[in-house]
Amino acid sequence: MKVNFTETVLRDANQSLIATRLPFEKFQPILSKIDKAGYFSVECWGGATFDSCLRYLEEDPWERLRKIRKACPNTKLQMLLRGQNLLGYKHYPDDVVRLFVRKSVENGIDIIRIFDALNDIRNIEVAVDETLKSGAHAQGAICFTRSPIHSLGSFVNYAKAMEKLGVNSVCIKDMAGIMSPQEAYDLVKSLKENVKVPIVVHTHSTTGLGPMTLLKAVEAGADVIDTSISSFSGGTSQPPTETLAYALRQQGFEVGLNDKTVNQINDFFKGVRDEFFKSGSLNPVVMSTEPEALIYQIPGGMLSNLVAQLTAQHKLDRLEEVLEETPRVRADLGYPPLVTPMSQMVGVQATNNVLSGERYKNISNEIKSYIKGEYGKAPGEINKELMEKVLGGEKPMTCRYADLLEPGIEKAREYLGENAKSDEDVLSYIAFPAQAEAFFELREERATRTFAYSIKKIQ
Repeated sequence: MKVNFTETVLRDANQSLIATRLPFEKFQPILSKIDKAGYFSVECWGGATFDSCLRYLEEDPWERLRKIRKACPNTKLQMLLRGQNLLGYKHYPDDVVRLFVRKSVENGIDIIRIFDALNDIRNIEVAVDETLKSGAHAQGAICFTRSPIHSLGSFVNYAKAMEKLGVNSVCIKDMAGIMSPQEAYDLVKSLKENVKVPIVVHTHSTTGLGPMTLLKAVEAGADVIDTSISSFSGGTSQPPTETLAYALRQQGFEVGLNDKTVNQINDFFKGVRDEFFKSGSLNPVVMSTEPEALIYQIPGGMLSNLVAQLTAQHKLDRLEEVLEETPRVRADLGYPPLVTPMSQMVGVQATNNVLSGERYKNISNEIKSYIKGEYGKAPGEINKELMEKVLGGEKPMTCRYADLLEPGIEKAREYLGENAKSDEDVLSYIAFPAQAEAFFELREERATRTFAYSIKKIQ
């Protein structure tokens, strides 16, 4: 049996360890090697990369994707999409979702992993449909979590529902690294018995379970596993590519990776990692093993963001209190899986509760929207007192929230006018208005400077 590998260093690995602060120029020199390593796919876009490009890296995320595509013509490029949330933190109209998916494929994406933070299938239907219509691979994702209302049966039923939508594969997305080896074996085995599409397993090393979990998943029949090159693996990132390849080969599995090339990729990223260590952008806290996450269920990206948030407020000494408050907030909200955007929302609310000294003294607008039903159906019952505080006796909506939204493309085009050079610019603005407009200004300044320099050189 062959085991395929998806390499995550260009997306989730660096998102988990350095909050997605990896500029294109830092990894450009190694892309040709990545293209020859034998990966099933390379996850390089989506998730927080889009936001980070505009907000912190002063890059056009679409241009970044096109450059990766040009440098890696032989490898499938993969992205992570938050269903109706796209790459943002709220729901978008269907016309926006469809155009975003279409443009992602046109700019180089082959595989779109689509998930909903609440495992509400209504919130992935449009994205899956447009992915298939665009000729790309639609991968539906189960957000794995533990709670009194989540079970093996509920996950299998969700996978069956996604298969009916037409997904080409199903991914078990264990964003917090809490899935035990036995749970992975049982879930993969059940999925292989109940759905016909390939099964992909994604986990993190946060709790130390990651490598064992992937081994047992493969033994149960998993077709693809997510790993990261070893210099950017471990801690809140994924298990190491090289180690898993070595172990699986010894067990008799076929691994299609080129070891020499993979080692060259790792040597390159050692230097990148050391730069981030020296600058302080890579905090040793996120590189360690945190078995407490088995209780808190906090995913890698969420933990690194909490550390950064508390550090900025000079309150890192309150981290343990925030970690303890997080599962309490999650229970109050009906046990949503802690994955973007829910992980950020729950984390911010837990931080507010701790730092204000009073639970729900300040309720974020996002949490209010969630309680109103704007993110979908809560997995379980929301705390009645909290609902009363937010809704004042009203009932949350039961329809798909996107059905209430007006189309957004033409309105955004009209507003931007000549500031938008393409549909991609329009989509960047819709996803992150302030950050996109700031980037458009920067882009014009760069173009003006370049033009002035060219004229001066001619003279």
